[in-house]
Amino acid sequence: MSQHAPSPIIAGDAAVLARRYGGALYDLAEEQKQLDAVAADLRALRNLQDESAEFRIVANHPRLTRAQLVQAMQQVSAAAKFNNLTGKFLTLVAQNRRLPELGGMIDGFLARLAAERGEHTADVRTAKPLSAAQQEQLAAKLRELAGGKVHLSVREDASLLGGITVKLGSRLIDASVKSKLARLERQLKSQQFNTQKGAA
Repeated sequence: MSQHAPSPIIAGDAAVLARRYGGALYDLAEEQKQLDAVAADLRALRNLQDESAEFRIVANHPRLTRAQLVQAMQQVSAAAKFNNLTGKFLTLVAQNRRLPELGGMIDGFLARLAAERGEHTADVRTAKPLSAAQQEQLAAKLRELAGGKVHLSVREDASLLGGITVKLGSRLIDASVKSKLARLERQLKSQQFNTQKGAA
């Protein structure tokens, strides 16, 4: 088993728990040579978590029994055709009533995988769906910027109005219409203020 880079320090018991679960899944996936399959499942699961209000309601519902949570996650795994290891992990998380921390577990797994391989994950938000060709072009540009392989986590966000935002590590590239309108609004307000100040 390879030595991995230390995880970034995140405050809070939930974050510690998420790293522990994510780390345990990573170790098992590495042992069973299923890292790529599990990583693909987790990226799909994170998109589902972001895009499906129904999934979030079930995951955070305080009155559902453990059995009901397990059954729901088994149905998700079967419908998405997840790897057997991913399915078992999701069932365990449901059984332990830890679904609200699932996002942190996914992030922990993917962050460790990226550190091991010198890869990066870019969080891409776009107002309209990107074609496969557009995604490949974007990934190629981000590879040049990051100096390594980049996985895209693409989500649609209608609030952007148009354009795209990309978060790559600590870098944020905002080319959305919403952002441009906000900048224009600030410029107009600044000009108005300066005009009033000059007239005073």
